[in-house]
Amino acid sequence: MVLPFFLDNMDSMKILVDADACPRSVLHICMRLGRKYYIPVWTVANFNHDIESDHPIVVGDDSQEADMKIMNLTETGDVVITGDWGLAAIVLGKGAKCLSPMGREFRPEKIGFLLEEREVKAKFRREGGRTKGPKKRQLEDDRRFEIRLEQILLRK
Repeated sequence: MVLPFFLDNMDSMKILVDADACPRSVLHICMRLGRKYYIPVWTVANFNHDIESDHPIVVGDDSQEADMKIMNLTETGDVVITGDWGLAAIVLGKGAKCLSPMGREFRPEKIGFLLEEREVKAKFRREGGRTKGPKKRQLEDDRRFEIRLEQILLRK
């Protein structure tokens, strides 16, 4: 069987999804693109979530348990899907690519700024301030996510 050209660099790549807070539409996109490019998709979620995937990993519901499992599973060249900036920083440090469910690619040169921003906002909230929550998910968010994930999967 002749495999497509892009498989040369992807033989050990996997997509790891932080599935606890991941929209179902994003999970479906990951599964579809994973199958298209012969890349296994692993989901990590606590036992309170019913996630169907090719490689589901169920963890307890302790704080950060799913994140710790993802950190331990991540290898250089993997793609991690998460909205957690702290987890993003760690997997970037391991040589993985990282994408938020909104289609924002986390980059090593920008992650420090995001972590600082997160801390400033947390301090503001601890002092009684209020910050905006996330916007309601739109169809355009799924389109942007799919485009970015495919670009990452095809990048050499």
